[in-house]
Amino acid sequence: MKTPFLLTLIIVGLSLQLMGQISSIAPQQAAKNHYLEFSQLSSEPTFKRAELDEIIYPPEEYRNSTLLFALVKPHYLSSEQVDFLVKAVNFPANSSDQTRAELDFLLELQAKRTPEQIERVMNIARIGYWPTSAMLSSHPSYEKNLSNLFFEVREVMGENHTPEQFPATTKLLQGAMNDMRLMEFTVKYHLLRARPYQLEPKMEPLREIGSPSFASGHTLWAYTQAYILAELIPDKRKAFLDLAYEIGFSREVMGVHYPSDEEVARQISHRMVWLMWHTDTFQKDFTQAVAEWR
Repeated sequence: MKTPFLLTLIIVGLSLQLMGQISSIAPQQAAKNHYLEFSQLSSEPTFKRAELDEIIYPPEEYRNSTLLFALVKPHYLSSEQVDFLVKAVNFPANSSDQTRAELDFLLELQAKRTPEQIERVMNIARIGYWPTSAMLSSHPSYEKNLSNLFFEVREVMGENHTPEQFPATTKLLQGAMNDMRLMEFTVKYHLLRARPYQLEPKMEPLREIGSPSFASGHTLWAYTQAYILAELIPDKRKAFLDLAYEIGFSREVMGVHYPSDEEVARQISHRMVWLMWHTDTFQKDFTQAVAEWR
């Protein structure tokens, strides 16, 4: 998985500090657990499984609604930053040792799924904030969509925390989620990674998904919000990041994402928030949101 943008971010960060901008967000944690284990395997193509490298997410499965999200205008990021991040990431080759190990891991998860685990991951699967549903208060999904925006807030801070009580935080998260959806589907349709069940016939996903696999959208939104909320409410940082980890892992339990989909989504989320953080627009909205929590 390519990460050539690290040096660029360091250079940009130094330049912004020289310009008097606010210091950066908390650093990203290193990969852990099975994500670290798989990242140490070869991601390069292998001849013995070369036929798998011809498989991409089938175009007949595309959902037009998801394609449209790749065309929206970014809110905090610039179009150039989106384009740069999209081109800076890739997934392990289908034929690689890493992908094979990840598929075997998913098959093990599948064999061990419990009814309680299935109920939890399917409940998480139904959570999602969509900017299009937030445009008009008359939209039939408007209230539910707004509630979903605060899913992580409620899980960590309690059910009595609602968007209506925290309008500045709502505005901040809405802007970030606009950019997150743009990033999600731009990456997905740029790389067209097949879902695990399209490579491994033994996979039995709990649901089939109408967009390419890489990177995980649930993980992108989970960590994008977690990194922002961790800066707003620092004493709950671990709780937000643990929840984001659970949300990402739930997609593996479902059989719809490879571990590398989750890990790279985590990395992209941090770099997105880092770039947002160093804009005047984000800092203005963030400052107003901070006041609501203090």
